[in-house]
Amino acid sequence: MSRRLTTRRAVAKSHGVDALVEKLSRLGLIRTAEKREPKSLASSERRSLAALCNAGVLEGGLSVALDVRPDELIGPLAIAIGNAGLELKVIDTRDEPRPEITVRLRSLEKTWTVPNLEALVTHLNELFEAELATKAVAVLGEHQDALQLWAVDKALLAELLRDDFFKPRNRKQLTRLAQTRTSC
Repeated sequence: MSRRLTTRRAVAKSHGVDALVEKLSRLGLIRTAEKREPKSLASSERRSLAALCNAGVLEGGLSVALDVRPDELIGPLAIAIGNAGLELKVIDTRDEPRPEITVRLRSLEKTWTVPNLEALVTHLNELFEAELATKAVAVLGEHQDALQLWAVDKALLAELLRDDFFKPRNRKQLTRLAQTRTSC
């Protein structure tokens, strides 16, 4: 392979990485302190949303140790979801016979089976589906022994879902949330 072709591929790959950070910055999804120095991250750290989340760069990103239990994560997730999420109250948690969390939002009380963190995210996204001012939570996947979660403004979901770089594990649910957002 010629040196010229190798250089072009490297430039194209670098441009794609920079384009990702640029787009996220334009959408207001990069933490303010990082907007001035996105290049401070190594190129490999800017290749995926999970890596950006793990590096603490994504606005609304949460990097969660794999041994965290759903009842330990519900508070930080409710804060990240914002607005009506701040009204969520945990009423009860149980480990036996299966892991469950009972929550109350205003006058609505729900008991969820939560065998893992992704199940908790699914339940929270469903609970706040009609609350347009709350954020949706995307499961970006695992990176460096942590689950990467991203609380994103529902108004941005449709645009993010059109991009190749946005490949959340819960894409189907987020697609439905984006459609709910546009149909109201």
